[in-house]
Amino acid sequence: MAKVKYYYDSENLAYTKIKTRKRIKIGYALLFLVASALFGFLVFVLLINTPYFETPKDRLQAREIENLKLQYSILNKKLDEIDAAADALEERDNNIYRVYFNKAEIPDSIRKAGFRNSERYKVLEGYNNSQLVLNTTKRVDKLSKELAIQSRSLDEILKLAGAKESLLLAIPAIQPVQNENLKRVASGFGYRIDPFTKVRKMHNGMDFTANTGAPVYATGDGVVARADNTASGFGNHVVIRHGFGYESLYAHLSKYNCRPGQHVKRGDVIGYVGSTGRSEGPHCHYEVHKDGKVVNPLNFYYGNISAAEYVAISQMANQENQSLD
Repeated sequence: MAKVKYYYDSENLAYTKIKTRKRIKIGYALLFLVASALFGFLVFVLLINTPYFETPKDRLQAREIENLKLQYSILNKKLDEIDAAADALEERDNNIYRVYFNKAEIPDSIRKAGFRNSERYKVLEGYNNSQLVLNTTKRVDKLSKELAIQSRSLDEILKLAGAKESLLLAIPAIQPVQNENLKRVASGFGYRIDPFTKVRKMHNGMDFTANTGAPVYATGDGVVARADNTASGFGNHVVIRHGFGYESLYAHLSKYNCRPGQHVKRGDVIGYVGSTGRSEGPHCHYEVHKDGKVVNPLNFYYGNISAAEYVAISQMANQENQSLD
């Protein structure tokens, strides 16, 4: 039974019964219901986010996530080790293997290049651990690309190693004129005085002076590419393609002893000293080209001269005198 409440009426000097309006009662009831619902919702949210009330499925998923994080951490440590090993292999490849076989090194701009497709990793974004997965995936892809480049390089080196004997025979490794026929090395590789214009200009080969008719020898195995007098200034000249990027040129010959397309070996007589073309006297102008660029022939005379002879020829060749052509 509800309690009856009264209030003291000072005008009538009597206690009067308090009557609660029905509308107010309904308002109190609604307020109670709203407060109860709000309190229940807050209790529900707290229960959902409290670890003490995790379901077995929640605990299993949490363990799986932590295990995946651990696995990614271990994978990244292994990637660090593989990166270090790959860097060491690249260092040996550039500075030992490729140098040994006269191949240009592969620059880091090619070896370390990433992937330019910005959409490649979009599918990995938007998750709680996206950054961990994204960084690891990028590392794996980058390393895979580096190893693919290294594999191709080693295939190239392996092919060159299999052809090492042919490479050694192809390198222009002897003088084109033998010492017994040689009067002197009139001019070497570098800037020299032109005998006709008296202007200092680049001399792309070496001049070996000898009597007209002295034999001129192929300095390495190869195929005769030219034996004619159509090139300006060279007169009668021979060009031999040795392979592996090497070519040699023999100019101002008095006559030929070979023909285009002929296979020659190191030491074969391919022509004879003369003074044809733009020449000041009987000599053989000799050039060596590697990968389309002219190089100093002096760097290749290890096939038929001693160390003392090399020093003597080097001293004569390095004198900045007047060339014969």
